[in-house]
Amino acid sequence: MKRKLQAAAVMLIFGGLKLPLEQHVTHDLRAMRLVDEPLHMGVEGNMGQMGLAATFGGLRGLIATIFQLRAHVEFTRVNWAEVDKYYGFVTQLQPRVARYWEEASWHMAYNAASYYLYNEELKPALRGKLFHDYVQRGNDILKEGLRLMPDNPRLWQKLGDLHWNRSKDYKASGDAYLQSFKHGGLNFTERFAAYAYAQSNDPESWKKGYAILKRLYDENKATPGLIEFLKLLEKNLHIAPDMRIPDPDPAKQAPKPPTGPQR
Repeated sequence: MKRKLQAAAVMLIFGGLKLPLEQHVTHDLRAMRLVDEPLHMGVEGNMGQMGLAATFGGLRGLIATIFQLRAHVEFTRVNWAEVDKYYGFVTQLQPRVARYWEEASWHMAYNAASYYLYNEELKPALRGKLFHDYVQRGNDILKEGLRLMPDNPRLWQKLGDLHWNRSKDYKASGDAYLQSFKHGGLNFTERFAAYAYAQSNDPESWKKGYAILKRLYDENKATPGLIEFLKLLEKNLHIAPDMRIPDPDPAKQAPKPPTGPQR
């Protein structure tokens, strides 16, 4: 018994000496981005992450790819619940891979939503409800990814696209595009933010959009689309005639079909 107590004491002493060293090494590895920071996903999310890490360890990337392939099989079978389920596994296994959140959202908000919207075997009311539900599901997926990666410009851009193309919430679209731009997104995201604000029903958003487009115009970065939306905002904001840009309105020169943002 005495020897067991001595052994336990030695283990505690060495454990106490080892812990600060391991913490220091882990800190250095994270600083070099060789080890990820622990994810803060709430109690339920962290439990799921712990279980997956314990089960798969360093094989999580490989397992995520297998689940992604399985999701694609279910996509070809038009089995949207299973697609959602398997992408749920994928994003839990690889929560910092933005592409997986983007793909999961795309399948729900575009593929599944369109499938039900144009399914003539269903009653119109049910088609509309399912369309709305799957668009919302795609929206929720992107927001969950952004909760983990709030500075990811690509996910913010995709959220802006979704609000523009699917929910038609132009204020939310503008806010998302602007967040993308502020976090390093491509220059077009700022322009798209202004275009979205111009189409909203919110006067404060009109002011934001006007400020962006007028600055770009003054910087000689005008395009036909920019001029069109800038003139719309001048009208909505009752800009004095002598303060308006002199360019003719492109929208009155040649009609064009309504489309979402184009790269």
